Amino acid sequence: MPLSDDQPHTRTRLPVGEQPVSTPTLRQSKPLRTLLTVLVVVTLLVVAISIANRAKPAPGNAGGSADHAAAPTAPSGAGPGPSGDQPVGTTVNGIPSGYPHNEQGAQSAATNYAVAIGSTDMFRTDSRHTIIATIADPGAAGGLQSRLDQGFTPETAARFGVDAQGQPPKGLTFVSRTIPVGSKNNNYTAESVKVDVWCTGLFGLAGERSTKPVSEEWFTLSLSLRWTGTDWKLTDYSRVAGPAPVPPDQQAATAEEITGAVEQFGGFRYAR
Repeated sequence: MPLSDDQPHTRTRLPVGEQPVSTPTLRQSKPLRTLLTVLVVVTLLVVAISIANRAKPAPGNAGGSADHAAAPTAPSGAGPGPSGDQPVGTTVNGIPSGYPHNEQGAQSAATNYAVAIGSTDMFRTDSRHTIIATIADPGAAGGLQSRLDQGFTPETAARFGVDAQGQPPKGLTFVSRTIPVGSKNNNYTAESVKVDVWCTGLFGLAGERSTKPVSEEWFTLSLSLRWTGTDWKLTDYSRVAGPAPVPPDQQAATAEEITGAVEQFGGFRYAR
């Protein structure tokens, strides 16, 4: 017979160990689990960043310490890299001297002699003779001086816009500078060598009234040197035009700008 709703209800009490876990306890365990998960993730990130930073080279020291850095090498197709010994420590009449008795010493001598031969001093008789006496082999000095005296005639000077002693007209500045670009040895021996020096040069008169503005020229000097027992000295030389690169699409400077540059930027006696 069904019980009516008027009958009293009976409550069953379970043992303590079998009572269900209360809902508030479950709710409290979830935040704790989330916190632990976050801590683990943060710890892993810190460890990963530390390992990555440890693998990176120090700034300015890529590839190893500065004391043991590998020498730079020219990329494929770039041609020979720069070469040369340390600059010599002595000069004679303002021209470096005392070059090493090896191939690089010969190239350095030829390169610096090219600068001297292409300077404005060659247009003055006294300074030209001083240059030849300084750079030439004693046995070849007389012949070279005679040859160069014949080359630097008053007519030659006039083509450059200067007088017989290399002096420009008043208010103008005479420019004659040779800038070596590279060099190579031919038939090197311990006693003699021929060195080709590829050069660019600046020649002309700088100033507002100049009729021979400063221009650029490319040429190659071939200098024959002999080892005299103490240094490399010049015995002969020749000059050919080029090779000249394609000129850039660049606006030429004004006469005032060129004059300022010539007066403010001194040339180099030691080229290599």
